[in-house]
Amino acid sequence: MASKLTVEQFAAEVARALGERLVALLLYGSWARGTHVPDRSDVNTLLICDTADDALFEALAPAARDWTRAGQPAPLILTEREWRESADAFPIEYEDMRDAHRVLAGRDPWPGIQVDRGHLRRQLEHELMGKLVRLRQAYAPLHEDPKQLARVIVGSAGGFFTMLRAVLRFGGRPVPASPAELVRGAASLIGFPAEGLAPLVQHALGGPMPRVGKGDPLAAAYLGAVARTAEYVNRLT
Repeated sequence: MASKLTVEQFAAEVARALGERLVALLLYGSWARGTHVPDRSDVNTLLICDTADDALFEALAPAARDWTRAGQPAPLILTEREWRESADAFPIEYEDMRDAHRVLAGRDPWPGIQVDRGHLRRQLEHELMGKLVRLRQAYAPLHEDPKQLARVIVGSAGGFFTMLRAVLRFGGRPVPASPAELVRGAASLIGFPAEGLAPLVQHALGGPMPRVGKGDPLAAAYLGAVARTAEYVNRLT
C-alpha cells in the first residue's frame, strides 16, 4: 500500500489520526505549482497543528511512516501559534507557499498572515550571500571533478530558483511557474544571461543531469548568476 500512497490518501490518514488537533495540512512546492517531474520531485507538505507534543507524534506516526516509506519527505510541522508568528523568520518561504499551495485537510491558514518587505529583503540578501559563499567553497576542490560539481550545481539550483521567484515578487513582477519563463524574467530584471542556465532549466523540466566538462560554461554561468543576483538584492531598498 505504501508504495502507491497518494497525497490525498496521506491527507485522509493524517486527518483521521489527528482529528480536531489538525489545523491545516498544505501541499506546496513543485506539485502545487504544477511544475513537478514525476518520479523525481518530492511531494512537500506542511502540517499545522494545535501543539507539537508526544501524543501528536504518536498519533501521526503510522501515517508519517507510510508516507516516508512511499519515498516522500515527512511533513514540516508547526503549531498554529508558530505559524502565525514566523512570517518574519521565513518571509521567502511564506510568500512562495502562499502563491502555490493546496489545502489538503483542515482550514485555510492564511487569513491574517502578512509578510514585511524589509524582512523579505533581508532574508533574500542573507540566503543569496550564503549560497554564493558555499558555492565558491564547493567549486574550489571540485574544479577537476566535473561530475561532483554538476551534482552540487543541480542540488542548489532549486533553492536559487526560489530566490529568483522572491526577487520578482519583491519587484512587483509576474512570477511564472515555468522554470524557463522564470529564468528569462529574472535574468531580464537582474541582468545575467538566461541562456547560460539552459541546462538547469532543462533538468528542472525533466531533462538529464547536466554535464560539466572541461571548458563547459555552465559552472561559470551559474556562479555568475548567483553573484549577480546577490549584488542586485544588496542594492534594493
